[in-house]
Amino acid sequence: MGRYVIARLLLLIPVLIGVSIASFSLLHLIPGDPAVILGGSQATDADLAGIRKEFGLNDPLPVQYFRYVSQTLHGNLGISIRTREPVAQALIDHLAFTLRLTVLSECLALAIGISAGVAAAMRHNSWLDSTLMVASLTGISMPSFWLGLLLLLIFAGTLRWLPAGGNSGWEALILPAVVLGTGGAAHIARMTRASMLEIIRQDYIRTLRASGISEFLIVYKHALRNALNPVLTTVGLEFGALLGGAVVVETIFSLPGMGQLLINAIFSRDYPIVQSGLLLLSVTFVSMNLLTDITYALVNPRIRY
Repeated sequence: MGRYVIARLLLLIPVLIGVSIASFSLLHLIPGDPAVILGGSQATDADLAGIRKEFGLNDPLPVQYFRYVSQTLHGNLGISIRTREPVAQALIDHLAFTLRLTVLSECLALAIGISAGVAAAMRHNSWLDSTLMVASLTGISMPSFWLGLLLLLIFAGTLRWLPAGGNSGWEALILPAVVLGTGGAAHIARMTRASMLEIIRQDYIRTLRASGISEFLIVYKHALRNALNPVLTTVGLEFGALLGGAVVVETIFSLPGMGQLLINAIFSRDYPIVQSGLLLLSVTFVSMNLLTDITYALVNPRIRY
């Protein structure tokens, strides 16, 4: 197991190099001068020249890239062009909120998805199975921005049960978590159903039933545990999708997370924020995939790396 983890961590190096090159290149291809955006319409040529010199924007792109990589390796993510605050502090403040929202959404997706998948598998070809699969297909097909606006209109606008967004406490996370978790729950439900149908048709399940063991223990102690491996793969991928979807959802609900930070940074051409933010999200995503792989062995002891 230790050798496997070390090998996966070493594979993280080329991934991060690729992400850094892609984010740096794409960001500099976007039209717009950060100095003009920061200086404003009344900035003189001398003001613009001072801003470009302060942030090294006059240097050739390869020089800027290697300076960025060197500073990152030394733990210095630079200074925000827009706010002039340390990038590391801005990322920590906003990532904490995004992770809180993502973990809540993932827990919601797991609870609903696994329950629905098991129920559909145990009532195969019944009205319950058909209803749950139609609902999961609807959840997969529904755009998050449309669902977010719909829930805002109903629960925040018409009924006024929940806040429309912001950082007003745990109530502000309910609607965004539902929006983010809907698609994940639908994917997990379909995967759980397919995996459970394969497991419950195997001979050892028939043997357990013939031995008089209760159906509850057969389903949740034996069948579900063996059916969880493909579901865990889906969960790991869904976590990355939730991080990406948080950008849209946080913008809709005006949440102070990584999504809002990156959107504002892109519009203002704040290169240090965007580059470091994308790198941080990539590290989080790859780390979750590694954690998912390690969890396989915990759920199913027959798996060895």
